[in-house]
Amino acid sequence: MKSVRFGVLSTAKIGRQKVIPAMQQGELINVTAIASRNAERAQATAEELGIDNAYGSYEELLEDADVDAVYIPLPNHLHVEWAIKALEAGKHVLCEKPIGLDADDARRLVRAAADHPKLKVMEAFMYRFHPQWQRAYDLVAEGAIGELRAIHSTFSYFNDDPDNVRNQADIGGGALMDIGCYCISLARFLFDREPERVSGDMKIDPDFETDYLTSGVMDFGRGTSTFVCATQLAPHQNVDVFGSEGKITIEIPFNAPPNESTRIRHTRGGETEEITFDATNQYTVQGERFARAVLEDAAVPTPLSDAAANMDVIDAIRRSAERGAWVVV
Repeated sequence: MKSVRFGVLSTAKIGRQKVIPAMQQGELINVTAIASRNAERAQATAEELGIDNAYGSYEELLEDADVDAVYIPLPNHLHVEWAIKALEAGKHVLCEKPIGLDADDARRLVRAAADHPKLKVMEAFMYRFHPQWQRAYDLVAEGAIGELRAIHSTFSYFNDDPDNVRNQADIGGGALMDIGCYCISLARFLFDREPERVSGDMKIDPDFETDYLTSGVMDFGRGTSTFVCATQLAPHQNVDVFGSEGKITIEIPFNAPPNESTRIRHTRGGETEEITFDATNQYTVQGERFARAVLEDAAVPTPLSDAAANMDVIDAIRRSAERGAWVVV
């Protein structure tokens, strides 16, 4: 194969507007099919995005022998179920974050993936593929801010639509699952280890029964990471990384614009260097890196074990909020 033929399970907005157009820019990717539970919607989306094949069920797409891999942007409660079905159909899987509803759900997929060692499975945390994050990681690893001591991240938006999947508790909605997972992931990424214990606080919407504001502290032993995530706050995102001798600020850490340059600031010894990156579509890079792993039969950039470990921390934050006490991860 010279490229990986992708099918997409769902006509979700993130797929239509962001991920599919980005993947279509990749040299190693050919998006050949899309499925919806509504055949007309699938056909309309296929025509809109220039996709050859449209299916009125996910099962039909998985039966397509010309599909090598699937991208899954389904609601959270369907991630593991359809990832496993895709594996059983012989397809590689790139699945949106968070990988499942909880750590047990995630490890169900880990076990299923182990039964299909030739197939690649990866959680789609696209931010890690942007050059600004690769540079931030390298700066920390090289000691450019001294010893990493603290991280603070904020990610918020306002959405009070009761029909939106993010506001539906029974299918994995809420701030922690939708965007808090980024704050947890980036801290584990930069500290390059798992937190020892966590403390969390959650404010629950009385109508949606989802968390609309969650704050957390992760203790990594040699340092801490704090975060705030919210679905009913003014839109904002920012990450500050503090070391014993300097700091790094990432201005647009998560939704980096694909057609504009981005920048991070590195401060040390009273001097600040502004580091600028060319416009990069992180969804394209993510798709290309996954496709290369498929084509070369190599390990995916982010192993499935990392996805399960992220769910461990999410679960611990929930337990801490319920108990009002620190929880060991």
